[in-house]
Amino acid sequence: MREKAEKCVVTFATTTAAMEMEAACAKAGVPGRLIPVPRTITAGCGLCWAAPRQARDAVEVLIVEKHLAADGIYAILL
Repeated sequence: MREKAEKCVVTFATTTAAMEMEAACAKAGVPGRLIPVPRTITAGCGLCWAAPRQARDAVEVLIVEKHLAADGIYAILL
């Protein structure tokens, strides 16, 4: 069994917004990936962006700079 680690999780209202985040992060070199939203968090589209805890600042800056439609940003053990 894999050991849980704290992740930065970004939720979205739509799948399109989640895919825009994925593309923006890939272009900017921000680590992470799309995953199903954990049960402890609710979100409209069912997908979220999960990044290492250390990448949270980069994720927040990217959301603001690219005007990405994020619903919320959470710190959660995954």
